[in-house]
Parts: sequence; C-alpha cells; structure tokens
Amino acid sequence: MDILDGGAIEPGQTPLYTAEQVRELDRRAIAGESDGFALMHRASGVAWRWLKARWPATKSLTVFCGGGNNGGDGHVLAALAATEGRQVQRISLTPRERLKGDALRAAEMADDAGVGFIEWREGLRVEGDVVVDAMLGTGFAGDLRPTYAAAIAAINESRCPVLAVDIPSGITADGGAEPSMAVRAVMTVTFIADKLGLHTGRGAALAGEVVVESLGVDALAHDDITPTAWRLQSSLVNLALPPRERDMHKGAAGFAGIFGGAPGFGGAALLAAEACARVGAGRVLLATAPEHVGASLVRCPEVMARGVTHASELDELLDRLSVLAVGPGLGQGSWGQSVLQTALKRSIPLVLDADALNLLVSRFADQRRDDWILTPHPGEAARLLETSVAEVEADRPGAARALQQRWGGVIVLKGAGTLIAGPDGLALCPFGNPGMASGGMGDTLTGVLAGLMAQGQAPGWSLERTARLGVLVHALAGDMAAREGGERGLLASDLASCARKLVNPTMGEEDAAATR
Repeated sequence: MDILDGGAIEPGQTPLYTAEQVRELDRRAIAGESDGFALMHRASGVAWRWLKARWPATKSLTVFCGGGNNGGDGHVLAALAATEGRQVQRISLTPRERLKGDALRAAEMADDAGVGFIEWREGLRVEGDVVVDAMLGTGFAGDLRPTYAAAIAAINESRCPVLAVDIPSGITADGGAEPSMAVRAVMTVTFIADKLGLHTGRGAALAGEVVVESLGVDALAHDDITPTAWRLQSSLVNLALPPRERDMHKGAAGFAGIFGGAPGFGGAALLAAEACARVGAGRVLLATAPEHVGASLVRCPEVMARGVTHASELDELLDRLSVLAVGPGLGQGSWGQSVLQTALKRSIPLVLDADALNLLVSRFADQRRDDWILTPHPGEAARLLETSVAEVEADRPGAARALQQRWGGVIVLKGAGTLIAGPDGLALCPFGNPGMASGGMGDTLTGVLAGLMAQGQAPGWSLERTARLGVLVHALAGDMAAREGGERGLLASDLASCARKLVNPTMGEEDAAATR
C-alpha cells in the first residue's frame, strides 16, 4: 500500500477503512479507557458541537436512536442538548426493555436530563429544527427491518436538515450501497477513522459534508490494520507534477495517440484528443474516420488528425507513439473491431474506454494486460464482470478489485466516488459533481489519462499512480468549471481549459502564468 518508509502517509492521500477495521480500532480504544462509556460520551459531545456549529440557531431537535452503540450516541447527544436548554424529541427504534450495556446507560442519562422517551410508531410527527440520525451505524448490512424503513422515510419526508452520527442509516459502510433506502444527511460526523462507504456510490450522495473525528485514536499507529483504500487529495496534483526544465522540448513530453471516431461518431474522439493536448502531451495524433478530420483541424489544429479507412494504415503510426487511447466514438462495427485488434497486438501502454471495453467482452475476452488502464462506468463494468449493474453498485470496491484481478493493469470504476484499483490497492477520488453526468465526460477523462501517461511523472511514478492523478485532475477540472458556470449545462468541452490550469503551478485559479 501507499505508505512511505517509516509508516507515514504518502502526501496527497488519506486513509479509508472498513467497518470491521474501525470496530477493531474502537475495541482497542475502549480497552484503553477506564470506562468504555467515556468514549461514547466523547463521541456524542463532538457530534453535538458540530450540530451547533452547523446550525447555530437550533432551538429544538429530534434524535432517532437505535438499539446499539450508535443509538447510545444519540441518547447522550439528546441529554447534552437538553442540558443546554434545547427542546428535544427522543425517538427510540428499540423498546426500553431491550436496551442493555452502554446503550441503556446512555438512555438513562437522557432520562436524567429530562428528555422524554418515545417508542417509534408510524405516523409519529417529526419535530424540531434539526434531526439527528443515530439508528443503525456502520454495522448495517442487508435489508432494512420495516420499522427502520418507516422511520427513515419519515425523516426524509420531514425535509428537516439531518446530522448523521457515524454514517447515514441504510448505507453500507464498506461499499457505499443503499440496499433499499437510507437517510439523506446534510452532515455526517464519523468517528475513529474515515469509512470508504461514505465517499462512493450512494454513500457519497447521501452523507453530505463528512467530518472525521478521531476521538484521540491514531489509526495509522496500528501497523497491523492496513487501510482498505486511500482518499485522494487535491494537493497530489502539485506533488506529482514538478516544474518542467527550461530546455524542455515536445519530444520529451511524449507522443499520445487517440484512436476512435468511427464514421458518424467523431465528437468523442475530438474531445479526448483536445484534453490530451491540454494536459501537456508533447504531440497528439488523432486517428479517426476521414470524414472527421476537417472538424478536428477547425477545433484543435495542434492535434495531428489522420483519416483512417482501414486498420492497416495504423501500423506506421503505432511505431511512433508512447501511449495509445482507444475507445471514444469507436463503435462496435467492423471499423472499431479492426482498430482495437490492431492496437492490442502492440506492447504499448493503453487506455481503453467506451466501445473498446464492450469489444473486449464480445471479441477479445482472452486479453489480460499489466500495461493498460480500463475506465468502465457501472454498465461497462457489469459487462466486463458478466454480472449486473445492481451487483456492481452494491459493492463498488469489490467490483473494482474483481475487475483488476480479471483484466489486470489499472481499473478506473467511474461514478460518484470514482475508484482506482491497481496492484498497490484501491484509491478513491472524492471530487467531481453532478454536472459531470453528461455526454463526453468519459472521453475527456480518457484524453487526460493518455496525456499524463505520455509525459511520464516524477521518478518512481507508475501507471497506477498516473491513473490516480488523471482521475483527480479530471474531477477537479469538473469542479472548477462548475464554479465558473454552474453544474447544469456543464459540457465535457468545458473541462480542457480547466485541466490545463490544474496541471500548471498556480497561485490560484486566476493566475496560471507559470508553467509545468
């Protein structure tokens, strides 16, 4: 995994853990306490402080409590809020006689603070300025019991802002899946260590702002508990792209090829080629159907556009390339099949996307390589794994790992909380926005990846690390473009100029005078 000598975090990434790993850290933390209830009290106090900071005008709140330690956190938070003069409605999904251990002790603390105990029943009105979700926690898996499903529905229908304690109820902590329904939170305060499921799939959509509170536990100090994944930070871009030497020439910046744009499908390949050039590839060759060459020359004359009628015309071009991307606008007809077949015969680093992935399944299923990056969306991932989209989304990390094991190389599983799986493990990109759910975004990512691969990175950088960087640059470019013009109407073509700014050292988005 990406740990530097001496056990420190590699710059530009932070650790993510599974629910079981965090439970083990929690057990160790409790073992170090003279009283395990003290850790619960500390967690509840932190959550209460975040609630006040986020909603300072709160005068009343409703706290939903489950039967375990997550529910205990809710009971203690209710007690703290009442002690400070807030009106609290405490709703328990577990009858009082079934509470035990620290959860019972927490409920009694709320009793002593004068907070009423209401057992959940359908039709109960949710009151208060803010709702606190402390029902299920990270141990949830499988289907919701009807009582919890009804309570979650009531919370979401109340339209009150929600603070989730540790994780929104109904979300799986390891995969970010929503098996049936889940609480939609505005903020999630999670404890001990960050959880993978809060940042990918439905978890990314429903957790809102995620705050990690370690409660004094240093997860990385436990050498026997290896993080399950790494969350990428924006600082990785500057760390990965040192300034260029002043005598740099285009040959030293690589020669990238974009093969795609079957007859009638030219736009995708043009988007990929422009993005490839904008992130700094020294030369970019676009091999496409002849009818698209004119459009390429008008759009980006710096790209060397070559009209290709037969795949045999590609041989001389391949000899000159340092990296090749195949797929945008490729189609699954004879033109696309022959282009991909020609590319696969060469031992050149590849980026495959779109119809190149579909053709892998239907025509080239015997392939497995260590020198390629595959960039499927969930539908393409399902085809590559011969499963369903629902199964992919039910366990996105598991699907990414399975894809890497089956096909080799590096896998970029696109979606909310894009995952990058390679020989070193799993990384997650927390950036990007809903405006990027539009045509051509994947083609732009393909171009960004090819352009960065062509240039090569700092000493020690691998294909996997380059994939992480490319995904990060693409997502951050989407966020920059959204800030400039909004999410609705965001086009893939808006990202190229933003990506250029990101791969150059800047003093801010307004100043891109320096170069890489």
